[in-house]
Formats: sequence, C-alpha cells, structure tokens
Amino acid sequence: MLEMPEQAMRELRAVEARVGPDDDLHVAIARCRGEACRQQEDFEEGARQFLAAQSDDSEDLSVSIGLAWCLKRTDRLQEAIDVMMSAYQFHEEEPIVLYNLACYFALAGDKAHALSWLGRAIRMESSLRELVPDETDFDQLRQDADFQMIVGDGEDESSSAV
Repeated sequence: MLEMPEQAMRELRAVEARVGPDDDLHVAIARCRGEACRQQEDFEEGARQFLAAQSDDSEDLSVSIGLAWCLKRTDRLQEAIDVMMSAYQFHEEEPIVLYNLACYFALAGDKAHALSWLGRAIRMESSLRELVPDETDFDQLRQDADFQMIVGDGEDESSSAV
C-alpha cells in the first residue's frame, strides 16, 4: 500500500520466520508478497503468490484482481479472463470486475464481449469512463464506432448539434 515493495518483502520474511506452518497468516503473507512482486514487476512470482493466497480464499477480490493482473503480463490472457470470470461469480456488483473483463476481452480481440462488459461497467459506475483514455488495453477498439458510442467523449451530444 505504501509502494515500498523491498521493505515489505523484508518485513514479510521476518513475519514468516515467526509463524508456524499451519498459521492462517500464510495466506495474508502470500497476498502481500504477491502485491510487492506486482509492484516490482516480477509478474511470474506475483502470480505464484496470488495463486497461493487464492487457494485458501477464492472469493478475495483483491487477490483475484492481482492474480489476473500478473497473468495478463505473463502472456496468460485466457487464464486472466478465467480468474476474472470466477471473480464475477462472487462480485457481480463490483464494476471494476466488469471493467477488467472488458480490458482482457479487448486484448483477446473479442470485441463483442469487451464492449458488453465495458458498457455494463460504465452503467454501474460512470467514473470508470475516465480510465478509458489512458487504458492501452482498448487501443484496438478506439476507432470502432460501437466503442466510441459506449465511452462517448463526455460531451453532451445535444449541445454539439448546431
């Protein structure tokens, strides 16, 4: 959370040395280690750590998002989609889940699913529209008329017709 992954890893090693093999803290340690790896851009190890955390709690949204993030960056896009589809089963009311699915389907070249998830996400949380201009995952769709209709340009169309 403090964006100090090296220090976090040192602290996690110290904590891990003090806990027993059956201690519930191992899941929390794996989740924190996964996040630190993600910040260090060690996505392979991050995925391993998030998987370890997820094996004990498949409903933890932060773990699912972190795992999918790392999988995407290790060219395991279908696995990232699968993780987020599973997260959707537990968190269908979370717009960020739908938004991430839109991103991953866009990268996979699946326009219909990408636009469907994106439209639903934006309807749930209109502020997600603000993320779209900087989201490179949508680069393949930017010139698409359907994509442009969904994301709009923030301008009221009635005021632009003169």
